[in-house]
Amino acid sequence: MRALRFHAARDLRIDDVPEPSEPGEGEVVVRVATCGICGTDLHEYVAGPIVTPVEPHPLTGARNPQILGHEFAGDVVGVGRGVTRVSEGERVAIMPLAYCGTCAYCRRGLQHLCATMACVGLSHAWGGMAELATVADYQVVPLPDSVSYHQAALIEPTAVAAYGVERAGVAPGDRVLVTGAGPIGALAALCARAAGASAVYISEPNPARRQRAEALGVATVLDPTSVDVPAFLREESDGLGVDVSIECSGHPNGFAAAINSLRRRGTLAQTGLFVGEATVEPMLWALNDLTIVGTWCYWVYDFDRIAAQIAAGDLPVERVVTSEVDLDGAPDAFARLASGAADEIKVLVDQ
Repeated sequence: MRALRFHAARDLRIDDVPEPSEPGEGEVVVRVATCGICGTDLHEYVAGPIVTPVEPHPLTGARNPQILGHEFAGDVVGVGRGVTRVSEGERVAIMPLAYCGTCAYCRRGLQHLCATMACVGLSHAWGGMAELATVADYQVVPLPDSVSYHQAALIEPTAVAAYGVERAGVAPGDRVLVTGAGPIGALAALCARAAGASAVYISEPNPARRQRAEALGVATVLDPTSVDVPAFLREESDGLGVDVSIECSGHPNGFAAAINSLRRRGTLAQTGLFVGEATVEPMLWALNDLTIVGTWCYWVYDFDRIAAQIAAGDLPVERVVTSEVDLDGAPDAFARLASGAADEIKVLVDQ
């Protein structure tokens, strides 16, 4: 079968690889319908290997070249012995995290922080940018009839955004700033509104992405190159600032705006991948009694809840999809997204 594999930085190839064998105990084989290109995939493409394994991964044994893709949905085409959650023919989304179940973090219910965590599509034998993938039974999430494949492929990045909203403690009536209107930022705005935020603001310097963000219909979109975002938000809130900032840009300017826009005793959740450094003023954090939290991945059991919210119409995640390509078009889509000039939010690779 055909699969998009990461070999090295800027080296993606559509390779012929063997199809999965019959599923073993506790395994499920899925025929992929669609898979999203994630910011993590792009980091790998531009500067990897970062999380794709050069040496055999301690949990999965996988090593490069790696089939990419961890945001995907499809149909069950095979189940192994002991699988009871799904049967052949069912439509499913994939929760891609693989965990040991025995380390100190797993025993505390923090499987996303597993000491040897792996991820389908990044450090696993399989990935979603292929025709078929074998996953563990705990990684398949049955879909409500009203949830499309495209919506289902967005459950994984929505889980990232929703976890940031949860860790930030967004409450009904809160004012929320989201810095960065990439996929996670756009989804964080949707999740904040669904959590009851009375006002959501998005700060985004890219004009094309600002236009895309405005089309979400849930936020006031600001241009930080022409608006003093913290000053504007204080004017909007009788001098207070926002209750919560969700930093999704991964850029020092976005981080600074997120901190400086907070009211006293506000909370910032660093949700976007931040691969560089930022200058901070800890005295400001102390004087304003701020809470700064990091977020990594999501609760591994959250996908059913998010699927239900999508089915109920509370999370119109499909609004973040800006284009679709087939597998042959995926390498060009990676190059376009990595250029920094793309106006895209989320690109899906359809099989």
